[in-house]
Amino acid sequence: MHNIFSRVNNVSAFLSSCMMTLLAAIALSSFLFTARPQGDLTVSSIKVVSSNARRYPNKKQDLAFVHFNITADLTPLFHWNTKQLFLYLEAEYANKQGVKNEVVIWDRIVRKKEDAVIKFEGKNKYVFRDISASFNGVPPASYSLKYNLMPYVGVLQYGEAARTSEPVAFPATQSRL
Repeated sequence: MHNIFSRVNNVSAFLSSCMMTLLAAIALSSFLFTARPQGDLTVSSIKVVSSNARRYPNKKQDLAFVHFNITADLTPLFHWNTKQLFLYLEAEYANKQGVKNEVVIWDRIVRKKEDAVIKFEGKNKYVFRDISASFNGVPPASYSLKYNLMPYVGVLQYGEAARTSEPVAFPATQSRL
């Protein structure tokens, strides 16, 4: 009949086909879960200070410090195929030349459903600066709380949990921290 190698080959081919079909079904079923998380984002204050640039000590660079409040319930995003959730606060503004910029100023990884109710009050985690070296004359920025859902199997899903109701203007530059 057949030797042992052809039998092992047939069984492993069948099992790998079954496994691929199961993984494809899991990935497609993730699209059935369409959750809309609710959140609130407020910017309490913005402080812009002039500082020396890191690499060029003789050049001045404006740094913005954004103080914000986040309250969000992200528990609807967690289901049986959710591995973790990457949550980030993004500032969207146009610089003096009219180029649209999107800058991540804060982030957090949520791994458990129990930790998915976010209540955070603080300031930006990352340096917020404009490439033109100054925030003077820059139009107001709008801030949004976005997420990236990372499943065990399937494609990444992106979404927005909260947004500021209206753009927030940058104040005048202060000379020192």
